[in-house]
Amino acid sequence: MLNTQWTRRQLIHAGAGASAAALLAPHTPALSAPAAAAKSRARGADGIRLGSVAWNFGRIGDDPPWSGAIDAVGDLGFAAIELIVAKPEQLDATVAEPTFSTLLRRLEQYKLVVSQFVLYQSVMADLGSPDPERRKKTLAVFEKGCQVAAKLGAPMINMVAPWPTGWSKKGQGYLPRYFSTRKGETTFQFDVPPNFDFPRTWADFVATMKEATTIARNAGLVFSLENHTHTLIPGPDAFLRLWDEVRDSALGMNLDIGWMMLQREYPVTAIYKVRGHLVNVHLRDMDAANLRFVAPGEGIMDFEGVVRALRDIGFAGFATFEQDGVPDMKTALRRGKDILEGLLARTG
Repeated sequence: MLNTQWTRRQLIHAGAGASAAALLAPHTPALSAPAAAAKSRARGADGIRLGSVAWNFGRIGDDPPWSGAIDAVGDLGFAAIELIVAKPEQLDATVAEPTFSTLLRRLEQYKLVVSQFVLYQSVMADLGSPDPERRKKTLAVFEKGCQVAAKLGAPMINMVAPWPTGWSKKGQGYLPRYFSTRKGETTFQFDVPPNFDFPRTWADFVATMKEATTIARNAGLVFSLENHTHTLIPGPDAFLRLWDEVRDSALGMNLDIGWMMLQREYPVTAIYKVRGHLVNVHLRDMDAANLRFVAPGEGIMDFEGVVRALRDIGFAGFATFEQDGVPDMKTALRRGKDILEGLLARTG
């Protein structure tokens, strides 16, 4: 019987490779086969595979069927692609004919799987609202997103954690992108309401994430929650705090190593922290000042340490390149793929 007085540290090291997620998970219905496979890959059932997000070759907000992006990712020989919607109406458009059949044919042409289906912040923003009705309406959109993900055969539904809707920066649409002062600024500052009630905000967030996780599980998916600066989950410590309250194996972390390094946390230590909960990895490189994402191999990211840590924790899911704009995206990702494949071959 599980000793409920154990600490998280004891749980992580308990048993012959048992994960903290498995030990703590409540008795909930089994995941679907694709979602169970996603969790199994994170426990080392098969090899780490490389992918690319669709928006490396387009824009977040492009309409389905994302043919150009799929062609580019497929030509580079990746195993998987992440697809994204930035408007609720794109959910219906994705599964409408002939778009859906065109999309499936394109994926099959390159033997690409959809490693996760992504709902952008513009769709999910109100999950950070203090208004319960807004959160409820957004959860309905999330549920529809899960249905689309399942139809695509994706094992996971992904979103970046929201930030409270009261937090804002004038002229900055996507708040996480505000991570250094601008020309003429003497203070790093964004707007936070006076006497901001963080405990209440966190409680609302936990309740909402519980609902979202249940929705994902009921659709046969894993809910892959991602860290970005200024969100309610900026890194692994916040995710672990959330998981301790949600306690559902259908909730996992998508660790973006670039956004982690941007916040001055060594991505290798972040990987070890989320052992047993890591379901997807986003790959980026970082310049020496830790202020700009650069092409793979042009920065200071310790990809060797990242691969070693992933091997150590038994992770064997998808590691996916998410790259900021570069002059030649295909060349940048081809180089990144070569770097990672070399490291994986060396540590396999």
